[in-house]
Amino acid sequence: MTQTSEDVTWLTQEAYSKLKEELAYLSGPAREEVTAKIAAAREEGDLRENGGYHAAKEEQGKQELRIRQLTQLLEKAKVGEAPADDGVVEPGMVVTIAFDGDEDDTVTFLLASREYASSDIETYSPQSPLGTGVNGKKVGDDAQYELPNGKLASVKILKAEPYVG
Repeated sequence: MTQTSEDVTWLTQEAYSKLKEELAYLSGPAREEVTAKIAAAREEGDLRENGGYHAAKEEQGKQELRIRQLTQLLEKAKVGEAPADDGVVEPGMVVTIAFDGDEDDTVTFLLASREYASSDIETYSPQSPLGTGVNGKKVGDDAQYELPNGKLASVKILKAEPYVG
């Protein structure tokens, strides 16, 4: 089975390693810590009015959600493989666009998962309105995406190069 670029999250080796470490911590020591908090709070008695118990259960729920998110992300991750330098916009590319074709009104960004982005460059998710609009386009193409107010915005793709962070 092949994955399309929309199914893949492109990660640097550094980002992948950090996420694997976070997953290992959350699945092991952090899970044990929250279980101990819940057990300690249970021993205090009446659970209906036990703030510590409810806080620990909420923490556990958030932690389990994060574990599921990381697991899914890492299953779909492409590590260390920059996309082809063919001018086609896809995750892992640094893209420069001009708003409404005005080459004086440009922005350059990395098309990648925001959570795992570099602090060196602004990052847009491929699932964001702008990311969806430009993904798959080529340098020189025009693209449209929907703004939060429902109007369409137009951009022109000026540059698309693999990220070398």
